[in-house]
Amino acid sequence: MTVAHAKQRDDEVLTAERPGAAGSMVHTQHKEIASLDGWRAVAIAIVFLSHAGLGKIVPGGLGVTIFFFLSGYLITTLLVREFTKTGGINIRHFYVRRVLRLTPPLLLVLTITYLLTHYGVFTGHAGWSGFFAQLFYFANYYVLFFDAGHTVPQGTGVFWSLAVEEHFYFVFPALFMLLMRRADHRRIPLYLLGLCAAFLAWRYYLVVGTGSSMERTYYATDTRIDSILFGCILATLKLPDAWRAFLMRPAARMVGVGAGVFLLLLSLVVRDDVFRETLRYSVQGVALIPLFFYSVSHPQSFPFRWLNLRWVQRIGIYSYSIYLSHEVLLSNVDWVSSNPALNILAALVFSLLFAMLVDRFIDVPLRAVRARFR
Repeated sequence: MTVAHAKQRDDEVLTAERPGAAGSMVHTQHKEIASLDGWRAVAIAIVFLSHAGLGKIVPGGLGVTIFFFLSGYLITTLLVREFTKTGGINIRHFYVRRVLRLTPPLLLVLTITYLLTHYGVFTGHAGWSGFFAQLFYFANYYVLFFDAGHTVPQGTGVFWSLAVEEHFYFVFPALFMLLMRRADHRRIPLYLLGLCAAFLAWRYYLVVGTGSSMERTYYATDTRIDSILFGCILATLKLPDAWRAFLMRPAARMVGVGAGVFLLLLSLVVRDDVFRETLRYSVQGVALIPLFFYSVSHPQSFPFRWLNLRWVQRIGIYSYSIYLSHEVLLSNVDWVSSNPALNILAALVFSLLFAMLVDRFIDVPLRAVRARFR
C-alpha cells in the first residue's frame, strides 16, 4: 500500500495546475490536491467490501491498484515540487518522513495482532520471522518464497502491498532525481512508460514462458510496481497550451472520463487467465490516468464532486489505518454475533474507531515532527 493511502497529509499541499498554465505539469499550486482523499476512500471501500465476502462482485485488487496509482501520482508530484524549488531532492528527509508516517501505525497493529494471536485470542500463527518480515516490508516475498504455509496472523496478508510500495521507493527518488537533472523533462513520461512496458513484458514471460502462479504475479514487487509508475507518468506529464485547451473542453472531458471507465470495466470483465495476470494491470493504469486528471482539474464536475464531500475525505484520511486493521478484524469478530452481516458491521466500526484514535493520538502529534523534514 499501499501505499499513497499512507502519504502524510501535511505534505499534500498541491493541486491541479491552473487552466492555461503554459507547459506546466499537472500539479503546481501550493494547496491540497483535490479529490485524492476521495480516491483513497473509494479504494479502501473496494478493498473492505471485497474482504468482507463480496470478492466475486467487488474486485479488491482494483482498490489496491488505485492506491498504487495514487501513491505514484502524489509522491512524484511532491518530488517535482521539491526539485523545482531547491534544484534537488533531499532523499534522507524523504525516508524520514515516510518512516514517521508509515511505521508507528504499522508497528501498533503488528504488536497488538501478534500478541493476541500468540495468546489464542486471534486466529493464525505468531512467529518472530513473520513479525519482522511484515514490519520491514518483506511481507510479499516472505509469503511467496519463505512461508508457503502462510503461518502469520490471519488478516495480515494485506501487508504485501505495503512491501511493494516501499520497495519501489527504495529506488525511485534517486532515479527520479537523476532523470530530472540529466534528461529532457518532456521525455520523462516516455521513459517511465518504457519501464511500464518492460514490467508488462516480464509478467508475460513469467505467466506464458514459465507458468508462474497467479500469486507470483499478483503479490511480487517486480510484477506490480508499474501500477505505481502510471501515477508517476501523470505527475510528470507536461501539456502544451493547445493540448490543455482541447482537453479542458466539456466534450473532451466526457470522452476521457468515459474511456477511463470503459477500460476499467473491460479489465474486470475479461476473464482470460493470461490477460488477468499480465495486461490487466496495464489497462487499469492507463484507465486511471484520465480519471485522475479530470478529478484533480475539475473536482466539482460529475462524478468527481462526490470525491470531495467532507465525510468522504475524512474516510480517505483514515484509509491507511483502516487498511492495516480491517482484515484482521474481519477475521476475528465472529464472537460478536452468529449473524455474518453484524460481524462485518462490527469490523467496520472497530476499524473506523481504530483509525480515528491513530489519527488523534499518533498521526497528529507526529505531523509537527515530520514538518521539520520537509
